[in-house]
Amino acid sequence: MFCMIAADGHMSAALQPKSQPKTLAAEKHSLAMQGFFSIMEHWKADNATARRMLGSPAERTFFEWKRGKVGRLSEDTLRRIGYVAGIWKGLQIVYSQPAHADGWPNRSNASFGGQTPLQRMSAGDVTDLAAVRAYVDAARGPWS
Repeated sequence: MFCMIAADGHMSAALQPKSQPKTLAAEKHSLAMQGFFSIMEHWKADNATARRMLGSPAERTFFEWKRGKVGRLSEDTLRRIGYVAGIWKGLQIVYSQPAHADGWPNRSNASFGGQTPLQRMSAGDVTDLAAVRAYVDAARGPWS
């Protein structure tokens, strides 16, 4: 039936070009990385964990970023930082006390197979970050 409607011209089947997401200006990449490392401090994540969350960049690159020497970041790295920032913000909404929000990533969670959320986020794939973000977003739903 949908094919007939499209064939009759009542439904537009023209493909629209996919709009490009807004990208962060290169001069703001350093600020994004500073925010990421600040969150890692709040969550008490070690360097190996933080590095995996960023997509396992070369050690030298990671430590340059940590020292504040940040050039243009890849879209993948920015996406990962965005997930981490969203998780952090969601936790601040769910928990009224910052210490509880900051401690949550280090508590085991049955929804992640008994792993801590931090372990799940640092499993290496961006989908692991997305899974934790979705979990936190669902938890904060009533407060959104």
